[in-house]
Amino acid sequence: MAEDTAAAEPPALEPPALDTPALDPPAQETPAWVARKLLRAARSGTLASSTGGQPFAALITPACAPDLSVLLLLSELSEHTRHLRADPRCAVLVTGPAEWANPQTAPRVTVTGLAEQIDDAALQARWLAVHPYAALYAGFADFHLWRIRPKAALFVGGFARAARLRLSDLTPDPAAVAAIAEAEAGIIAHCNEDHADAMARLGLTASGIAGDWRMVAADVDGCDLALAERVVRVAWDAPVSEAGAVRGALVRMLRR
Repeated sequence: MAEDTAAAEPPALEPPALDTPALDPPAQETPAWVARKLLRAARSGTLASSTGGQPFAALITPACAPDLSVLLLLSELSEHTRHLRADPRCAVLVTGPAEWANPQTAPRVTVTGLAEQIDDAALQARWLAVHPYAALYAGFADFHLWRIRPKAALFVGGFARAARLRLSDLTPDPAAVAAIAEAEAGIIAHCNEDHADAMARLGLTASGIAGDWRMVAADVDGCDLALAERVVRVAWDAPVSEAGAVRGALVRMLRR
């Protein structure tokens, strides 16, 4: 009986004090919050670029920087890479699952912005964390990391549910971004080393697949969990502003 009781106990993530910001109520499902979650969770999307006035669309595999900039690993051999070099103005479309058979019921967000090639090992590691299969070619000489800095966005939640989002509406608070980025390595190490059972439960809930899920990235809006080359996104109930609030967000999820 002792063994059964121990197996049923929740992971040892102690709840924070009741007066901490970690126990704030969940964020309202505003267009900006849903759009942010869609962007963070997207593993594929469509890039719109142009050349000589002719629009062009391409499949992409995005990731998000801590500040919600869109990260892409692009080959010099691609048409769209040449387009961005000539004209950095572009747009990215990502979608979520449709509510019904009609694809128009799918939530989606289009982000417009300016693209730039960057040399940033930390951001490239973040992109690879959610696209681990790309390690096979990420080091090729013709592949480079690009960042699209958002300027505005359009969120469509389905029929008759559209909202234009200003940059200030869409992007997270810079101070919170910096605080979580500074603590990210410690958060990941602590969760994986001391709460592996909790990560396994979160991964199972998010994917339906049991296994030794590990946290590979964390930010103000949630975290990414990986099992081999499969990566799933887990969103917090609400954006967090400091490292201690991550514990509260995880505790709430595990209690549910």
